[in-house]
Amino acid sequence: MRKIITKDEIKNLNKYGLLKLDYLKKNNKVLYQRLIIEDKLYTFLFSVGNEAQEMVDRLMDDYIKNDSRLSEKEKQQDQLSWVGIMNNYKSCAEEIVLQELIYN
Repeated sequence: MRKIITKDEIKNLNKYGLLKLDYLKKNNKVLYQRLIIEDKLYTFLFSVGNEAQEMVDRLMDDYIKNDSRLSEKEKQQDQLSWVGIMNNYKSCAEEIVLQELIYN
């Protein structure tokens, strides 16, 4: 029975998987221990990480489709404003994902 995640497995986790690992260690020790005992911790973290990344990507696609300020024409005319809007949407998408998938 494997009790820990190997260094190679940690390298394969994205930032959301690592955030979930940290959250479990600090705030949900029962689930963390159960996943270790059942040898499902890495699979769980990898799954949550992938789901979180897909959700961020989906939200960003929706934001881009629904905001005319994010067209290629606008990007060429006012790059600074375009980057600011994109960063704002990225922050919003990540906040939603963190609240719904990571910190619960």
